[in-house]
Amino acid sequence: MSQAPVLELRGIDKSFGPVQVLHDVAFSVYPGEVTALVGDNGAGKSTLVKCIGGIHPMDSGEYFFEGEKVHVSGPRDAAAMGVEIVYQDLALCDNLDIVQNMFLGRERTSGLVLDEDTMEEMAAKTLAGLSVRTVKSLRQHVSSLSGGQRQTVAIAKAVLWNSKVVILDEPTAALGVAQTAQVLELVRRLADNGLAVVLISHNMNDVFAVSDRIAALYLGRMAAQVKTSEVTHSQIVELITAGRSGELGLPTGNGASA
Repeated sequence: MSQAPVLELRGIDKSFGPVQVLHDVAFSVYPGEVTALVGDNGAGKSTLVKCIGGIHPMDSGEYFFEGEKVHVSGPRDAAAMGVEIVYQDLALCDNLDIVQNMFLGRERTSGLVLDEDTMEEMAAKTLAGLSVRTVKSLRQHVSSLSGGQRQTVAIAKAVLWNSKVVILDEPTAALGVAQTAQVLELVRRLADNGLAVVLISHNMNDVFAVSDRIAALYLGRMAAQVKTSEVTHSQIVELITAGRSGELGLPTGNGASA
């Protein structure tokens, strides 16, 4: 495991009008690791991810990527660096097939026509590299896929573009047990392939099953970022609900319950 974070945020503040959503947030993501981002509804997870992805400008703070300080002024900047976000709605088009979805907005052309062969080859290679075997044909319409297969296509689409950081927003939220296991296996494989993966999840079993580190947000503050092996299930629940667990977490009086 690499000791240097591929993505690091320091002192991030973000307000919407009079409401401050993020307070002095620090967050680090490491290559070859799954970092679980946890927190209650309203803790600031989505806002933090949208700041990373360039959708929301940060009010203050520093953004480092591969050790260099960067300025991300929009989603294109984040994507150009290698940051891909798979949102909960997946943004897939039911009426298109798997290849068309994976290249949507980034189609390959040969002269004036679409280079279908190259796109199909790249899609097949990406899915094979992720050991995806559940998809029968790359030319299946997405409307015919199960929830787990759709999630797989959305993740494969994210890693097709030489991404270095992949952020997954609740990837197992709508899935059954078998499909959840498949997606978690894929999440682990992304990290094993050297990517830095951020997993947003409410499911503590999923978090402990695949993550190397856990970052817990509480009321817009980073309560703790710890190695998964060094904390218990109940400690993380306390960090999420009270901002503190024993010696771990926010100092009392900083929004944390005593």
